[in-house]
Amino acid sequence: MKEKIINILSSLPVQVLCRFILGGLFIYAGIHKVADPHGFARIVYNYQLLPDTLVTTLAVVMPWVEIMAGLFLVAGIFKRTSAVVLSSLLLIFTIAISINLIRGLSFDCGCFSTVVTESGSDPLGLLIRDILLLIPGFLIIFFPNTKEVPVQACLF
Repeated sequence: MKEKIINILSSLPVQVLCRFILGGLFIYAGIHKVADPHGFARIVYNYQLLPDTLVTTLAVVMPWVEIMAGLFLVAGIFKRTSAVVLSSLLLIFTIAISINLIRGLSFDCGCFSTVVTESGSDPLGLLIRDILLLIPGFLIIFFPNTKEVPVQACLF
């Protein structure tokens, strides 16, 4: 039974679906942040977790990391490494949201928009979403499809 579950989780359709879900979401999210770095910097600042000197750097660099790792994941290049990077970002976001939930702060997550609202995001909903988004990343990392032909091999 255990082997059957592992075979399903590591099957090509499940792995490709996970890559497209996780990679596609981060590409989409990163594009919004790249398009409005000042707006994203305001959102990062509103988390009140980083020194001011790091806010701008993070707001400029992180969206490009999201986009590149997402593109690699969707393309099937460096799949596990890309999944580790994106899952790590999700864990960091989960911790940041949890800290602000405990502090009782109202904030916008900045996930898919750089618009700051008065009411902020629903932190509990964000936590649940981020935890669920860890599932595809963990499936890619821990149940890789070893039979899949790498994209690099198809290029030559």
